[in-house]
Amino acid sequence: MSLRRFTCRVLFKCFNHGVVASNARDAAAAVLGRSSTRGYYNTVKPRCTGPGGAAHVRVVDLRSDTVTKPGPGMRKAMAEAEVGDDVMGEDPTVNELQKIAADMFRMEAALFVPSGTMSNLIAVMVHCRERGDEMIVGDLSHLHIYEQGGSAQLAGVHATTVPNLPDGTFDMEQLESKIRHGYPDPHYPRSRLICVENTHNIQGGRVLPLTFLQEVRDLADRYGLSVHMDGARVMNAAVAQGLPPSTILQHTHTVSVCLSKGLGAPVGTMLAGPQDFISRAVRCRKALGGGMRQAGILAAAGKLSLLEMVGRLEEDHRNAKTFARALLDCDSSLFAVDMAAVETNILRFRLQDPSLSPSEFCARMGQVNEGEEAALGQGIQVLMYPHFGNSVRAVWHLEISPEDTKLAIQKMQFVVSQYLGQSDT
Repeated sequence: MSLRRFTCRVLFKCFNHGVVASNARDAAAAVLGRSSTRGYYNTVKPRCTGPGGAAHVRVVDLRSDTVTKPGPGMRKAMAEAEVGDDVMGEDPTVNELQKIAADMFRMEAALFVPSGTMSNLIAVMVHCRERGDEMIVGDLSHLHIYEQGGSAQLAGVHATTVPNLPDGTFDMEQLESKIRHGYPDPHYPRSRLICVENTHNIQGGRVLPLTFLQEVRDLADRYGLSVHMDGARVMNAAVAQGLPPSTILQHTHTVSVCLSKGLGAPVGTMLAGPQDFISRAVRCRKALGGGMRQAGILAAAGKLSLLEMVGRLEEDHRNAKTFARALLDCDSSLFAVDMAAVETNILRFRLQDPSLSPSEFCARMGQVNEGEEAALGQGIQVLMYPHFGNSVRAVWHLEISPEDTKLAIQKMQFVVSQYLGQSDT
């Protein structure tokens, strides 16, 4: 028996004192609603309940960095924001935010958009303006999987996919093979756009190497294509690489950068690119219902996000690595974690025991188990999502402190000790 497995068995004896754990399979159905790994956005936040109604419950919400709430300073800035009619271009706070973003990204112009999904859709609409245009996207990209096929549904743009490698990149030969040739041959769509995602969500917050981005841009230039980056978390990539975002974005024509994930704003995404691109984007935003009036209240939060919240992303990265190491220290035969792949705030780990599914593990982590308060001093609910390939996804953000991460580790150790104890009976 390995030392790690022995340690978790000892923890089980200390935690339980003869208490029989509750049926986690029933909890999985209740907490996770039988959701599939592809549909983890369908899961709901469980209520803070436990055996007898746990009185002292701490919730550590690792479902996504979209769950953050604006703090007092951000709320104050929103309340005091100077506003105007943004559709008329007269909201000074929105205009200032757009200039800040354009300067930071070293793009000619930027546009404040309600959401990342709308921002990506606008980019596709502007880059692919003719019927029969085609974009090339990763088969595991957010744009392809989680945005309802809006590029086809609303923009009439055909998509072809290239496999995403484990680090979020593409094989360059495979990418080149997806480019259509012979236009205006009437048999084929016309290649117009290559989309990349940085950091890569499904692959666990992977940072795209600059060399890869340069190769993609060189290929695009060779065939007269544009490059759009879904950079929802590109600021995480910049912090991880120790680079200004402009160094990353020099290899793209346009970018979409989310303000409401790790940067902590309640709403909004910045779409940036050349001036003529943004002029067309304004029209598309209006057609999609994204033209807002006194939007400076929201833009004020976005300004704080870009100017004050980027540096602290490093703490999220550290906390994710701390939890990842704890998984391996607890039981390396139960969890599979590639530490080299834990680059930013998203952790994706696999469960190697076929009798413990990701859904069941998340259910156990998300409920207060019998005997937990006595063992840990309080009930702890750690909220995570089952994910692709028999894996679990956890995401760190500004509302998860190092102390919260330690609580999550304690809960994980408790859950593992219970599971190992049950498997011996």
